[in-house]
Amino acid sequence: MQRLIPAAPDAIFDLLADPARHVEIDGSGSVRESRGGSRRLGLGDTFGMNMHLGVGYSTLNRVVEFEEDRRIAWQTLAGGPLAKVVTGRTWRYELEPRDGGTLVKETWDISTERFTSRPFVRLMATSTRRNMGETLERIEQAVAAQP
Repeated sequence: MQRLIPAAPDAIFDLLADPARHVEIDGSGSVRESRGGSRRLGLGDTFGMNMHLGVGYSTLNRVVEFEEDRRIAWQTLAGGPLAKVVTGRTWRYELEPRDGGTLVKETWDISTERFTSRPFVRLMATSTRRNMGETLERIEQAVAAQP
């Protein structure tokens, strides 16, 4: 999913690299809060999220790709006993400067997902695409609201 957002790449990247702000851009409505407060992420960093999708759960995310103002990706790892079954998808944002703003591409990469949970995760593909579109819209709203 992609969207041309009328903002500079650094403003968008700053938003994505602060896990405390993910609740404001999450198009699925499942992100409740970041565990660990507001901080800027870097390659290899981890951050936790409290989530809710029918039931509450938590995730641990590891930044696996990081190129300042161009690309950030994290692998989402389930916590507790779910870590052995459902875990591993990668969320990636790629930013490309364009006339009029930045082309933001969001991908949901399940090739890194545990083999055992891929069939379950694939069932969420339609709603995930819809939620990604909403996330990109929220990113645009968030950067437009910044002074």
